Amino acid sequence: MTTEGHDRTAGEGARTVTPVRAAQELELKRDEFRLAVQLGLVRTVPAGESGRRRVERCELERLRAAPDFPAGLRDRVRAVGTGEAAALLGITPERFTRLVRTGHLSPVRFSLNRYRAVVWTYLAQEVTDFGRTCPALLAGRLPQALRERLAAHEDLRPRNWRARRLSLLLRAAEDPWARAAAIASLLDPLQAAEVVDDPYERAHLDRLRPPPPPGMPTPAAAREIAERLTRADDPDEILWHRLSLALALDEARAVCPAPYPGETTTAAMVAPAATATPATRRADAVPVPSVLSGAADPWAVPVTVRGGPRALSARPLPTASLPAAAPPFVEAPLLSATPATAPPPQETVPGSPPAVPAPAGHPATASGRPASHRASRPTRTRFLDRFRRGRGSGEARARRRKRPVAWP
Repeated sequence: MTTEGHDRTAGEGARTVTPVRAAQELELKRDEFRLAVQLGLVRTVPAGESGRRRVERCELERLRAAPDFPAGLRDRVRAVGTGEAAALLGITPERFTRLVRTGHLSPVRFSLNRYRAVVWTYLAQEVTDFGRTCPALLAGRLPQALRERLAAHEDLRPRNWRARRLSLLLRAAEDPWARAAAIASLLDPLQAAEVVDDPYERAHLDRLRPPPPPGMPTPAAAREIAERLTRADDPDEILWHRLSLALALDEARAVCPAPYPGETTTAAMVAPAATATPATRRADAVPVPSVLSGAADPWAVPVTVRGGPRALSARPLPTASLPAAAPPFVEAPLLSATPATAPPPQETVPGSPPAVPAPAGHPATASGRPASHRASRPTRTRFLDRFRRGRGSGEARARRRKRPVAWP
């Protein structure tokens, strides 16, 4: 490490402290300090290029100077479960569960017990405030609308937790691409890919994806349940996040486009040469005319030979069927649909293939076929004759009466 880097590290160490040291000075437990950072009660700053965050000493002095320190800070980060929250409101745990399922309170954390059941945690301060603002829901019969929603098995706890987490992530994000990555983290990868069709932008969002929430289980089965809770599952929630992601992408693209790697593909290198005019191409480039004018060869492979891209056929050219006097790379005229002079009608054998007129430049035989097919016609004819004779003899054999077989 250089002297300059050492001085910078020493300066940061004098200005900031580690999270463990900050939790000790604020008289908070590790989970309480993590929750305080998550809720934004304790501000952190990035430290160097490692990505770890530290707490400035001026932030510690601000929190310690509060008149209700440390009890007030500890009360604001106090998290309670279902039973303790119901005791704070003076109701049964079943009634409290019905209230949170209909969305009256938002969980702040969740965990999985040994039976893989989801355990939701709530802020004690929010539970107390709800009891003061909605006393009518703590006693008597619940309203008809709430009962109908409960009968439809509605549960808004995962959705409310995701909404809270997204708001915290967006508040902590300083870059528009980081905000888009926070929204994309709540969508299924397939849903996010439908909105972000550019693979380089998807890779950039994956690099900026926020870390998973603390307390994620390690076993595969439990981790699958936890990951399912972190992604949107309601159709209207998915639509809302898709629209939010599209708007966030437009904002991020307007500020700064996603980083793209250098164009090293063959298509990018030959694109300028393909669009160049023939006058600007090099004179030493050997032209390769096509065999058939106006028809594209599906077997052509684009390559580059010293002057630009050209298509060389991967299959051999039909030079054997060309006349001896013609050059090897002469464009043959197209076959016309109706010949200029109709040939005289020829007698055809029943069952034999019809005669095809010979193209221009190819000598034709007496049968009306090109000379290149002179050797193949007798072979095909003999095969068809044998096929007919075989079928006829087989039918004759089938009509004969079978001879009895004498056993020895």
